[in-house]
Amino acid sequence: MRHGKSGRKLNRSSSHRLAMFRNMVTSLLDHERIYTTHAKAKELRRWADWMITLGKRGDLHARRQALQVIRDKSVVHKLFTDLAQRYQARSGGYTRTVKVGFRVGDGAPLSLIELMTGETVKKKKRKRKPRKAVEAAPPAVEEAVVEEAVAEEAVAEEAVEKKKKKSKPAKKVEAEAPAAEEAVEKKKKKSKAEKKAEAEARAAAEAVEEKAAADEVSEPEPEKAAKTPKKKKAKIEKDKEGDEK
Repeated sequence: MRHGKSGRKLNRSSSHRLAMFRNMVTSLLDHERIYTTHAKAKELRRWADWMITLGKRGDLHARRQALQVIRDKSVVHKLFTDLAQRYQARSGGYTRTVKVGFRVGDGAPLSLIELMTGETVKKKKRKRKPRKAVEAAPPAVEEAVVEEAVAEEAVAEEAVEKKKKKSKPAKKVEAEAPAAEEAVEKKKKKSKAEKKAEAEARAAAEAVEEKAAADEVSEPEPEKAAKTPKKKKAKIEKDKEGDEK
């Protein structure tokens, strides 16, 4: 497995590969665009970004590091003056690649790698043109539209009136509802009073009947008390007469 091995080998030795990318990055910074295979262009981006970062630093150590890769002093001078100022406001993405087709000999995919322009420019939003106003309809059509609108308004008014009429009985029912409740409560109160009066009348009638029964029971007792002494007297007299005889 190819773990921890960064970079493309491109079927070349390390010395051959290093010399090739030194020449390619020098040509790219000098001419600002070159044609190469797609795999080499993708790998060359790393070298170009590294050199432009050194140019933006601008110190002596960065210049010596750039000279170790780029052996042309004029290209190094361009890197630390023109390109450094151009990309001062950009923090990366200094190159771009565009696929352009296939090579004639071996059919390898070719790409164009070039340096980007200067500072990023915000794209202006295109203002959409207002839509054209709808052409006026012919008079006959306008009249028909007006008539339809009038008819719709009349139908809407009728519907509103019907709703109002329906709402009035509902309001009456709502107003009559408390009155009906009051009448029911009065009836309940009256029925309670009537029940009380009937209960009192029944109690009075029962009291009168009890008194009458008590009177009937108490009347014959004195008669018996009166009669009993007479009989006793008669018996006593009879007894006396019998004794005398």
